[in-house]
Amino acid sequence: MGGGLHFLDIIFFAVVAVFLVLRLRSVLGRRTGNERPPSDPFTLPPAREPGADDKVIRLPDRNRKPAAGEPSQPAPAEPAPPLSPRDQGLAAIRAADGGFVPEEFLKGARAAFEMIVAAYAAGDSKTLRPLLAGEVYDNFAQAIKERQANGQTLKTDLVGIKSAEIDAARMEGATAMVTIRFVSEQANALLDGQGKVIEGDPNQITSVVDLWTFARDTRSRDPNWALVETGTPD
Repeated sequence: MGGGLHFLDIIFFAVVAVFLVLRLRSVLGRRTGNERPPSDPFTLPPAREPGADDKVIRLPDRNRKPAAGEPSQPAPAEPAPPLSPRDQGLAAIRAADGGFVPEEFLKGARAAFEMIVAAYAAGDSKTLRPLLAGEVYDNFAQAIKERQANGQTLKTDLVGIKSAEIDAARMEGATAMVTIRFVSEQANALLDGQGKVIEGDPNQITSVVDLWTFARDTRSRDPNWALVETGTPD
């Protein structure tokens, strides 16, 4: 009798187990193979494919046909114009003297122009000596001596330098040669021993154009330039 009851208990529990299994399958559903795998905290999520709203830099389409009026090939770059003789000369000077800067050179040339004009009018040969090359200095010094011997005085009022531009440049061997075109406003008059005007007018301001050539040996450590030639435009 006891064994029969034990057998009935086993059947009862088996029926309950089958009922629970059927109940769970109806609630959870069956696996179809399309379920998401469980997430793995140590695995990075797959990279998202760029969508339509992503900022994408599109490269030119080489196979795109040009629109009407659009050239099929880009225009070739135009060759640079040839350098002028002056610019060729400046390039040669920079190659020989890496410290040569045209803008700085012009500043020094303007200062030299003012000093030379003032010293020549005042008969100051001592100031002129380091600024002028041999032959130019000799000519200036000779003119000063003749003026002083005749009791004459040169009155020069340099009102200002209107412009100073590089007119020409070249290399002669190792010597750099740069010609500056100075346009200045001056009032000049040559006076006799009694102060009477012989030439010019001390009260008349005129525009004066000078072509002065400065030179420097690029092999020398002396950075100073000297005036080697003076003239006026033809």
